[in-house]
Amino acid sequence: MIDHEDLDRVAAEGLVAAGVSAVVNASPSITGRYPNLGPLVLVEAGIPLVDEVGPLLMEKVREGDRLQVAGDRVMVDGGLVGVGIRQSRERVLQSMGEARNRLAGQFDAFARNTLDFLQRERDFLFGGEGMPELGNDLRGRHVLVVVRGAHYREDLAALSAYARDVKPVFVGVDGGADALLERGYTPHIIVGDMDSVSERALGCGAEIVLHAYPGGEAPGRERLEKLGLPFVVVEASGTSEDVAYLLAHEKGADLIVAVGSHGNLREFLDKGRMGMASTFLVRLRVGEILVDAKGVSRMYRGSVRGRDVALLVGAAVFAMVAVTAVSEPLQLFFKQLVEMVRQLF
Repeated sequence: MIDHEDLDRVAAEGLVAAGVSAVVNASPSITGRYPNLGPLVLVEAGIPLVDEVGPLLMEKVREGDRLQVAGDRVMVDGGLVGVGIRQSRERVLQSMGEARNRLAGQFDAFARNTLDFLQRERDFLFGGEGMPELGNDLRGRHVLVVVRGAHYREDLAALSAYARDVKPVFVGVDGGADALLERGYTPHIIVGDMDSVSERALGCGAEIVLHAYPGGEAPGRERLEKLGLPFVVVEASGTSEDVAYLLAHEKGADLIVAVGSHGNLREFLDKGRMGMASTFLVRLRVGEILVDAKGVSRMYRGSVRGRDVALLVGAAVFAMVAVTAVSEPLQLFFKQLVEMVRQLF
């Protein structure tokens, strides 16, 4: 049961991976604002999707209640708690088609919103105002920023040689910190509002940068204080991902490598107009040192380390000795070879 307007692809793929039996959304999974992919991912996976059940559903249902979905009806222990719209593949595709026809209006609103955002966040974007001091020194270093977005696992796997040889500063954006731990890396910095990062990641020793809304409101502050973890605060109306890029740029990073980042048009739209404006302007600001993980993995070829060569040669010599020890013809051959060399000298 969720309350997620315009369900994005990453969230839908997470629900599919979790093995849910059905999804009940208090909000519309596709509003027509743009052709988001989340509903299509669910229905093509055979997962029933009931939409627009209403916000009261979140109050009627408690954690642990047993829900039943029958068509467009949602019941708890046999009692009706809500009625929504049962989405089908045909209905979702029709809504996506209608949304594509409205994209021109979305870009017009985006342009106006970008100008408003630029005026409001000018000092933060281009002057570094409000950036906290960090214990990690990023000057002249590569910074690997991990967002738990589309294909982040594949991106991280492709960068194993790069991460081993270059040893970048690891920055996890909320759940991106857990993604780093899953690959065996320890985050140096965690940036975000701390809503989707585990306590294990928060307690790994990383420096914590809490993303707060303008004015200082930060939903994650209470959680960090309860855990007794030190943190610094940065106020910004953009996304946590954008804050991480700006932080690395302002602290003198030589290169920013983005993993699981939002780069295409549909992913920009997933953020809404405010987030879209933030991402657009931040990419303009840090673009000269920002590269996508896929580009790095294609360009970078790990160097062969001396230790690896020594291990390879050692394994070959061991294999030769082992074969010789159990083969009488080879033993005789080596004895004759030794004798020939002795006579020669």
